Amino acid sequence: MGGAVSAGEDNDELIDNLKEAQYIRTELVEQAFRAIDRADYYLEEFKDNAYKDLAWKHGNIHLSAPCIYSEVMEALDLQPGLSFLNLGSGTGYLSSMVGLILGPFGVNHGVELHSDVIEYAKQKLDFFIKTSDSFDKFEFCEPSFVIGNCLEISPDCTQYDRVYCGAGVQKEHEEYMKNLLKVGGILVMPLEEKLTKITRTGPSAWETKKILAVSFAPLIQPNHADSGKSRLVHLPPVAVRSLQDLARIAIRGTIKKIIHQETMSKTGNGLKNPPRFKRRRVRRRRMETIVFLDKEVFASRISSPSDDNNNSEEIEEEKHEEEETKPSELKPDPPVNFLREKVLSLPLPDPLKYYLLYYREK
Repeated sequence: MGGAVSAGEDNDELIDNLKEAQYIRTELVEQAFRAIDRADYYLEEFKDNAYKDLAWKHGNIHLSAPCIYSEVMEALDLQPGLSFLNLGSGTGYLSSMVGLILGPFGVNHGVELHSDVIEYAKQKLDFFIKTSDSFDKFEFCEPSFVIGNCLEISPDCTQYDRVYCGAGVQKEHEEYMKNLLKVGGILVMPLEEKLTKITRTGPSAWETKKILAVSFAPLIQPNHADSGKSRLVHLPPVAVRSLQDLARIAIRGTIKKIIHQETMSKTGNGLKNPPRFKRRRVRRRRMETIVFLDKEVFASRISSPSDDNNNSEEIEEEKHEEEETKPSELKPDPPVNFLREKVLSLPLPDPLKYYLLYYREK
């Protein structure tokens, strides 16, 4: 499902549209969405659809619509240092965005039913860490994925600050999901066709809020027909960072502060980031709603009354703007990775420099 916002031509335009439609409302969520290109999580032959506000499924690989993910991210109210559990972690797209907010001292775990999807998620995670232009702007809480049915998590597992379930939850499993939460924690899940936010306010006290109507495939029930025994899912241990990791985090943090201070002294202002290149105008497009039902797809289009009347005028106006726009204005300068440049300039042995840069290719 999806289609709440217009299609974008690239990841930034998709995020602009989600902001304009009030699906993305906070700076932390916006930064995470801009940092990870949704198209990187698509198979190559399907990337043309990456910036449409639609769900995508191919075999066991699945991505929810961008408007759904943005509502989930906002509802989770993520903060650095929290623990997060993603039930049905899929491609790892959502877990990676969450990891950018949790930072180096958070916990980021995922449970996925299909082994091929876990392998796909690990490949995409590795690609993001090694090649993303935006990786060095954050300290990342790398997600860990385990295989298994999320309805068979070991009862002795730790509880989490934030939990998300990416499949439809039946009423009979509501208490099971709630018990995964710490007091003060937030659970977001599709419950009885509604994306629902549940906050644990006490040992036996809860606050429930319905966010929006959704249609998710239901959770797959455990099948014990073969062995007759439950296959408990054991989540990764909450490990303490090594001294080596802590040193890297501290050094990178210090270098970022130095770069920020140098930037402020040169520019005379406190901008956190240089202004992002933005397109001149947002062209309104017709909204599409796609509903998946088993293997059939039903589509409907909804257009506002003013769309057809103004469409020809908008096209002419856009043509006029394009004629007036100079080629130099169309292409922004490529982003500069100041952290990488600073690390490479340090009087350190090359192996240590590469370690500080996570052995990244860019």
